[in-house]
Amino acid sequence: MLSKNELEKILDKALAAGGDFADIFMEKKVTTGIGCEDNKIERVNTGIDMGAGVRVISGETTSYAYTNDVSLDGLLEVAQIASRAAKSERSNKPVKITKKMPQFDFEIEMPPHQVSVSHKVEQVQLANQGARNIDEKIKQVSVGYGDVIQDVLIANSLGDQVEDRRIRTRLIVHAVASDQGQVQTGYESLGGTQGFEIFKCHNAEELGKAAGERACALLKAAPAPAGKMTVVMASEAGGTMVHEACGHGLEADLVQKKLSVYGDKIGQKVASSLVTVVDDATILGKFGTYRFDDEGIHGQKKTLIENGVLKGYMYDHLTAQKDHQKSTGNGRRESYREKPIPRMTNTYIAAGKDDPEKIIKDTKNGIFVKRMGGGQVNTTNGDFVFDVAEGYIIEDGEIKNLVRGATLTGNGPQALVMVDRVGSDLGFAIGTCGKDGQGAPVSDAQPTIRIQELIVGGAAQTEAKSKTTMKRL
Repeated sequence: MLSKNELEKILDKALAAGGDFADIFMEKKVTTGIGCEDNKIERVNTGIDMGAGVRVISGETTSYAYTNDVSLDGLLEVAQIASRAAKSERSNKPVKITKKMPQFDFEIEMPPHQVSVSHKVEQVQLANQGARNIDEKIKQVSVGYGDVIQDVLIANSLGDQVEDRRIRTRLIVHAVASDQGQVQTGYESLGGTQGFEIFKCHNAEELGKAAGERACALLKAAPAPAGKMTVVMASEAGGTMVHEACGHGLEADLVQKKLSVYGDKIGQKVASSLVTVVDDATILGKFGTYRFDDEGIHGQKKTLIENGVLKGYMYDHLTAQKDHQKSTGNGRRESYREKPIPRMTNTYIAAGKDDPEKIIKDTKNGIFVKRMGGGQVNTTNGDFVFDVAEGYIIEDGEIKNLVRGATLTGNGPQALVMVDRVGSDLGFAIGTCGKDGQGAPVSDAQPTIRIQELIVGGAAQTEAKSKTTMKRL
């Protein structure tokens, strides 16, 4: 990593032609990936990616350049390139930086680089066997293990310098069952800002078993009914609803581009008074957790909607400057090759007071969503489409038969207004969120909630001016 004086020299070079702000993001990423297909280990990949990007902002203009050459000369050259596209009459004082310390910390008990590949392969094989042992109807199992150690150095012309190490580990299982022409899939996943100790709390074999059981159960399920229904979403379903139907619309760049249904609604009622939405980068161990964002701002907890009232948006540096706000620590990028943009971290609907079981008992008819798949949203108007991975019919307050092929279609703000019960539980899921061609690791969560009416079943298409997707892991 570079010294303080070298970082200051690079930032001075970036601002040599003017500009209001400059920063440098340096990254070294060590990854391991293991894949199992057809009952055998198909790949074991390890790799190192290293590079840096320099950004210069001048008014409404942003210039960004990156390189794999992280020598001082290489970075000075990139800084000069970035400076050319952000010329202004402004002269800048020499940059002086100070190291910033994290506001919270967490310990990685078993860093991935200290665990042998054979131990990682063993977890993959356990998950594979767990799924295959369920039934002979399981025809295919795919297991993916991944870990990443990301070391970053960030410095900017405001005088901040940050050094951080981020570690994430995950395991994904997809099981495919087939019988009499029917093919169904079950999946399970786990992951977090943790090392190999994640397997002390989670059993890989049980993860595979759960995926296999879901795939086999869906073979016997009836097709989902279609129409408007009351929907009860379990905490186990994760927070796809809040992530897609609400979260993206609260990212400041989409608001400023007039691509959010939540634009110009600060202080207004946008959801049921039972609904509070939080984005929190500081929850220990979760997949979207970090000490600093990719601009060197502390990870933060922020309430976006409180008792149904919109309180604020998620900002990075650039969008915060435009709105005369402070960054909320939501500036994220996939790698040094991309500029940061506002992104969610761990986003959830806060737990309420209702007994989850009583919510079901008090629902005469409807559908119970135990597990969600992916989804997408048109942030301009709030329309969304979600896949249901596991859903059941509710009759007279009881959970009845499993159904397959269900989708949920609706409008985010309207759906949140129609939430009339909020449970006291809270369940998290992990995913990779796609936006502007960049993927970001996130968690989302919700308690058991009841929505008075959504459209269930049938195909639905959304043409989004700003398209965001959630790949559920």
